[in-house]
Parts: sequence; C-alpha cells; structure tokens
Amino acid sequence: MVVRIASVLSCDELAAIRRRLERAAWVDGRLTAGHQSAQVKENLQLPQSDPVAREAGELVMRALERTALFVSAALPRHLYPPLFNRYEAGMAFGNHIDNALRQIPGTAYRLRTDLSATLFLSAPHEYDGGELSIEDTYGAHAVKLEAGDLVLYPASSVHRVEPVTRGARLAVFFWVQSLVRDDGARCLLFDLDTTIRQLTAKGADRESLVRLTACYHNLLRRWAEL
Repeated sequence: MVVRIASVLSCDELAAIRRRLERAAWVDGRLTAGHQSAQVKENLQLPQSDPVAREAGELVMRALERTALFVSAALPRHLYPPLFNRYEAGMAFGNHIDNALRQIPGTAYRLRTDLSATLFLSAPHEYDGGELSIEDTYGAHAVKLEAGDLVLYPASSVHRVEPVTRGARLAVFFWVQSLVRDDGARCLLFDLDTTIRQLTAKGADRESLVRLTACYHNLLRRWAEL
C-alpha cells in the first residue's frame, strides 16, 4: 500500500525547517547505509547527532502526531527519529531495500521497519529528476510530491531515488514499526477506517456506523501487537 498524505507540514513549519537546513553541515550519506545500499547511494545527509537535525526532527514528529491520515494508515507503535537528506545534481540512490531492523541511536531498542516514509521539503519546481520510485505487485510508482507532503509505503518494497539533474532535493525520511505487522491486514484496516469516516461525513445512519466501527476495532484487537 502506497499512501500519499498532503500538507503534513504547515507553511510555517516548512519554512522553519528549511531555515534550519540552510545552516546545516551535510555529510556523505553513505555513512549511514548498509553494505549493499552504500554501493548505489550518492547523496548528502545530516548526522543524527547534529542539533539542527534534532530540532527539525522534533517539528516533524509533532506534525505527524496531529496528522490523522498518517495515524490511520501507519497505526504507528514506534517511529525512528527523522533523518534529513539532500540530493544535488548528479546524485541518486539506486535500487535497494531498507534494513528490517534499526537500532534507535542512544538506546538499546531495536525497531522493526514495517513502513518507510519520505516527507518532501523541496517543491517539484526546485529540482528536476529525483523521483522516488517504489516497486510493488502493481508495478513501479514514481512519486514527486509538493513540499510538506508525505508518502508512506511498505519498507519491504524495492525502491530508488532517480538522479537529480537540476537543483537540490531536500527531504525527511524515517521508518515506522506498526501496531499491525502484516501489510495486507493494515491495508484492510485503513480502507475500513476511511470508509467509516466517509460515511460519517455523509450522515449515514448511526447503527450501521456503530457496527462498522465495531468490526474495525475487533479486527484491530485481533491483529495489534503491543
């Protein structure tokens, strides 16, 4: 399931993050890549210990907490602290798959990466190329969103960032351990929750909504891992 979520960041939040990144000290992105990924990765990244990365990451986390569509689609249990990358002209990240487990810096906790997320910080007109290409059973999805928009997709997907040919592509990326491990079950719950919201907005009768809501929560109760 590939989910596009508009306006995760407000204009003010986006501007605040961009201002912070202007004074950032970018390093070679391969420093945080696994052995296979490092062979096809060429970009810049902020060190996780950088105060700029921590400040901007806190803004992103607060924005995610209030984004109902993100919560509905991801059913997050744990989030890996947001990371920031930059692709300049000639940079790209070839086909790869994200590591199944990630250790949260400064802790002994390991997170299972059920979902990957990219939050775009650059508007499409600011750069050429740089599409995020995600492969699933229906083919490849080329994603290039407006600044402040997010795409959420299974971390098990093979994906890549196409070469940037002009300008610079700034983005946030992170991983989610979901309450529901199975992507098919999570997709079913998301569809059901979306339908309930739509029927509620249309004034559907209360008894039907109660029954559908009961189905949602009973399935979540069956599948959730705490």
